[in-house]
Amino acid sequence: MTNQPLNVLFLCTGNSARSIMAEKLVERWGMGKFRGFSAGSHPKGDVHPGALAMLEEAGLPIEGLRSKSWDEFAAPGAPVMDFVFTVCDDAAGEMCPVWPGQPMTAHWGVPDPAAVGGTDLERMTAFRTAFRMLETRIRLFASLPFAKLEQASLRRRVQEIGRIGSNADEGSAA
Repeated sequence: MTNQPLNVLFLCTGNSARSIMAEKLVERWGMGKFRGFSAGSHPKGDVHPGALAMLEEAGLPIEGLRSKSWDEFAAPGAPVMDFVFTVCDDAAGEMCPVWPGQPMTAHWGVPDPAAVGGTDLERMTAFRTAFRMLETRIRLFASLPFAKLEQASLRRRVQEIGRIGSNADEGSAA
């Protein structure tokens, strides 16, 4: 790995909540090691107010955040990604663009808090749950010894992190 910040792209179908939160969380916990980006296959056009509320509550900047298409990151002149993570099951099953530079990919599925109905409390609880799940995974990712890991080992660890907190694996990737 290089001394330059690594580019990390989080994908979700609508790019309105989970991928937006992950974009800012990777920058916080990466402490200069990562540049976060997010996009969607069918962007909603607006960032969900619940995602903005969670980011503000955590003291993360929200200026300039927008819902955007993943086509922006597959176009000539776009930043070359080192990692691409899908955070929703729909995006994981879609045909993704060909990413320049052959980034390492993994699926880190997180339940969609924007799809939760009910009371304001129930909706904010869903956003807090998704935020904590993303934060846990991103903190683990940011703590990996990138310089010491071979590609195969790094790939395995990145994929294991995606199972943290899911029904498939309640254990640790450490």
